[in-house]
Amino acid sequence: MGRLQRTLSNVTEESGTDNGCIGIVAGSVDYPNQPALVGRAALRTGSDHVRTVVTEEIYEIVASHEPNLLASKYEGERFDAVAVERVVEVGEWADAMVIGPGFADAEPDAIREAIDRIDVPVVVDAIAIEPALEADLSKAVLTPNESEEDVISESYESLEAFTRETGAVLTFTGGVDEIIAGGERTENDTGTSALTVAGTGDTLAGITASLLGQGMDRENAAELGAWILGKSGELATAEHGPGVLATDVIDRIPDTTR
Repeated sequence: MGRLQRTLSNVTEESGTDNGCIGIVAGSVDYPNQPALVGRAALRTGSDHVRTVVTEEIYEIVASHEPNLLASKYEGERFDAVAVERVVEVGEWADAMVIGPGFADAEPDAIREAIDRIDVPVVVDAIAIEPALEADLSKAVLTPNESEEDVISESYESLEAFTRETGAVLTFTGGVDEIIAGGERTENDTGTSALTVAGTGDTLAGITASLLGQGMDRENAAELGAWILGKSGELATAEHGPGVLATDVIDRIPDTTR
């Protein structure tokens, strides 16, 4: 892991004052806080600018949640074909994107179209994973948990086969996090049982997207992202005990990466 930490340091030094812009397509009326969690994690990992793109129904919540975030909105209560156009615009500004955290009732075709039309690396999470299986995943990092893994396994012989056939990179979260790329698995050795708390998946998506936006390749970003989440979780748990929150983990990211 020291190799990847040095890679992060080199990326930061080479990029000077530009540490990347991240776009986040996430949230719904039922899950209005997820975009802010993802965005805060990306900012704490070093991104310069983070913009959320959310339904107008939750725009005010997200825009007031975290003053360091930029916020945009699309019309309606759900992510649909109209919203895709706004996402593509943000994708032209961003160095990396996140799609999926907190989505509810999003149109599968709209998710697939957005992923196909985004030209920068994209982290695909949560409900966006299933429709993404029919999209171009050659620029994608998917972050399925144990329940979301079944969707992939039903369509492919194995997770290794999935990464070989699609070019995707996977961060498979569970009791032991695994990074799968090109048919090969790598285990992450950081983390605690407290990281099952709600919001840590959103945190991982934000961390990984930030690393991608800073210029790291997908496999390294996935591997280092899982390590940062786990180590930040260890620090937060040591301070707060079993009542640790996702926001506690996010606030320890700078201690992990410095």
